[in-house]
Amino acid sequence: MPEYSSTFSLLGVSRARCDEPYIYNHWLSNIKDWCISRQLWWGHRIPVWYVVGRDPEEEYIVARSSDEALEIAQKKFGKDVEIYQDPDVLDTWFSSSLWPFSTLGWPDMLEEDYKTFYPTTMLETGHDILFFWVARMVMMGIEFTGKVPFSYVYLHGLIRDSQGRKMSKTLGNVINPVDTVKEFGTDALRFALALGTAGQDLNLSTERLTSNKAFTNKLWNAGKFVLQSLPSQSDHSAWKILSSYEFDSEESLLRLRLPECWAVSKLHLLIDLVTTSYDKYYFGDVARETYDFFWGDFADWYIEASKARLYQSGDEPITFAAQAVLLYVFENILKLLHPFMPFVTEALWQALPNRKDPLIISPWPETSLPINANAIRRFENFQDLTRAIRNVRAEYTVEPAKRISATIVANPEVLQYISEEKEVLAILSRLDLKGVHFTGSLPENANQSVHLVVSEGLEAYIPLADMVDISSEVQRLHKRLVKMEGEYKGLQARLSSPKFVEKAPDKVVCETREKAEEIQEKINSTRNRIDFLESTTAVVADKV
Repeated sequence: MPEYSSTFSLLGVSRARCDEPYIYNHWLSNIKDWCISRQLWWGHRIPVWYVVGRDPEEEYIVARSSDEALEIAQKKFGKDVEIYQDPDVLDTWFSSSLWPFSTLGWPDMLEEDYKTFYPTTMLETGHDILFFWVARMVMMGIEFTGKVPFSYVYLHGLIRDSQGRKMSKTLGNVINPVDTVKEFGTDALRFALALGTAGQDLNLSTERLTSNKAFTNKLWNAGKFVLQSLPSQSDHSAWKILSSYEFDSEESLLRLRLPECWAVSKLHLLIDLVTTSYDKYYFGDVARETYDFFWGDFADWYIEASKARLYQSGDEPITFAAQAVLLYVFENILKLLHPFMPFVTEALWQALPNRKDPLIISPWPETSLPINANAIRRFENFQDLTRAIRNVRAEYTVEPAKRISATIVANPEVLQYISEEKEVLAILSRLDLKGVHFTGSLPENANQSVHLVVSEGLEAYIPLADMVDISSEVQRLHKRLVKMEGEYKGLQARLSSPKFVEKAPDKVVCETREKAEEIQEKINSTRNRIDFLESTTAVVADKV
């Protein structure tokens, strides 16, 4: 008997379903009788004929056609013999196990399709039919062609409903893909499925689809921004300058300003990661890595930072560099996303200027391009500063449109690269450009400011008076404190009652105790805030 086990590589299981190789090998190394007949109205009719008047278990004929069967019967039983074919059909899995080669002209092995496409490289299927179908295809392929039909098998998970149940008509939880496409779009559905972990089942919910529809819209809007930011196609001199920008050498990255160098370096890092993940068939990782970069880095940070170049710089070389980086990063994002989201990416690609070929036949991005680790580290420091200022604005409920002042205190190295991006910092943090100051020592108004420690060698001072009316804020906090103290006393009274502690369910007692601890923390935080604001008011009064 031919050796059928361990004949190909299983993919999509190494990190999720490590029992699959065992199941496959066990099924093929413990061969047992297989009932291949089914009483169905469809399928391959069993090629067995019986002789009328004879015991079918004793006398039967296996042939390729009824004519061949009759000829065999006549030779054995005479010219007047009558035969009839078995009414059953072959098991569905038996028929489908022939699929890799029977669709290509087999048994004529000289057919061009057979010679070109058999054996193929990969089979993609669900993990639940590994032994029903995959093992049988391998067995039949070796038996009838002498070749394994594929080198790799990628096992994906099953699509389940939002509660993790298998879809069935009985439960009424079947998600119609046609209706889903109409509501959310083909690209959103494809991307939602791709974000699953290799080999693991995926719970498909409306929330997941809505999230990926939002991602598709974000991609579309980013494309609109990039298109609006580029020069007119009729401006040949501008496009000549843009086309001269290249980002394939360390020197070209060093000529860029910090945000541009960071964006290009992060893109090059992403291309390497994604290409490696594609090579390993970690498609879920590809989707997540690209999603995080596009939304978390490009859309949330670089597009916003580029507005300082496009609308405020007044410096043509800086503007051209920003336009070149926007175009370069965005077109590579489209390439990375195209296998998952072919329609929206192709539409955006062909809307970009000077596209000679469709995206589907464009070359894959080059790997091992330069990455400036220093620029990444510096911009991450810049991001931490921006987040710290945004957080303090939120903490003091500063109106989004209000511009505030800030004094950045840092060592000379940090001051140099942060101060060079003053306009970007002002846009991202909603600062008053004229009120942004950089120094290496403590500012004069430190006692009247919120002190932010961003990282080692980088701090910021935000004047309180810029953010709130101090006296009004103190009054508001006092009212809030009184309300919280009353709530805390009520909870403590309940917890001090033996009847409540002994008779109430343990869960209720535990939740009450946790709520009391949470309110106690808020009380302490509010008291500290009041003390700080009152001390600031006292300092101002002393100076007056």
